[in-house]
Amino acid sequence: MIIPANNTLSVGAVNLILFAARQCGADADALAQTAGISPDQLRDPDGRVSIRQMQALWAGVVATTGDPDISLKIGEMINPVAVGVLAYVMMHSPTLGIAFEKLCQYQDIVCDGIRTTGRRSGDQFILALEIISPDIIYPAYAVNSELSIYLAAIRAMTGLNLSARHVQFAYPRPADTREHERVFSPASLTFDADETAMVLDATLLDMPVLNASPSLSALFEGHATDLLQRLQTPNLSSRVKTEIIALMKGEEPTLATVADRLAMGLRTLQLHLREEGTTYQQLLDDIRKDLAVKHLREPYLSTTDIAYLLGFAEPSVFFRSFKKWTGQTPGAYRSTPPYPNPAFSAALS
Repeated sequence: MIIPANNTLSVGAVNLILFAARQCGADADALAQTAGISPDQLRDPDGRVSIRQMQALWAGVVATTGDPDISLKIGEMINPVAVGVLAYVMMHSPTLGIAFEKLCQYQDIVCDGIRTTGRRSGDQFILALEIISPDIIYPAYAVNSELSIYLAAIRAMTGLNLSARHVQFAYPRPADTREHERVFSPASLTFDADETAMVLDATLLDMPVLNASPSLSALFEGHATDLLQRLQTPNLSSRVKTEIIALMKGEEPTLATVADRLAMGLRTLQLHLREEGTTYQQLLDDIRKDLAVKHLREPYLSTTDIAYLLGFAEPSVFFRSFKKWTGQTPGAYRSTPPYPNPAFSAALS
């Protein structure tokens, strides 16, 4: 799968959304498959999923559950600790203020398409969210879910039913804001704001985190640091994918050509990819699948055009490969609506 910088999120975050969907009676497995997310990906606790896939998943969850506000309810439906190692780091920070520092420091572990920052302004502490990934086409789903989880985490860390003073959203006011008001009550709300942010009382920063353990904090932070470094350092598989994409100009990039561009011997490249648990063919298939899904959502491209762009010698080979990857033909996949009602989408984005 192609996962460029600022365009991924953790498998743990994906599983939270699927858990919420199951709670609403949806077929989570089918939703994941439609979004192009495989069962193998969901079983890797340190794995990554593209934000493009996550956006398709959000659209499917909203359409299937019929609940346009489900992203606001995530914090109420899950245990904040289930977010993963970042949650453990925060839960074992000595104070709420330090927990916020860790949140901003390690945010990319959960999602590197949104930047979370914290700043103090007088008697207020502002926890702001900035979307930095162009693949986030449904900003409301992304920021609603994060703010909802942040609020749930604050309450879990302190054992108190705390609330923000004010919550502002950098997207247009939806037609119905009752769920926003309920979830963030008694905070005042603003839409069409310059930034999305949760404004808290600054005195909360010194509040101790319940049951925080210094030894566990060091343990979990070490793991978080390792994950962040791995995320920020492209491995050989990522470099190979970059070369494949650059070479995919209507013909299939060969292993020999990629090895030459990386200044590596062919057998050496194969060996190192095997050590990373993959093969050149698997990487090529992942890229083709990801690009095929993207191109099929572009109505001006025919399936024959797509087959050519992906380097397939014959359209029939592309059709067979796509069905193997997704269980659907390209035509059937293209006819499946990936997004919620257009009017609702326009209101949120």
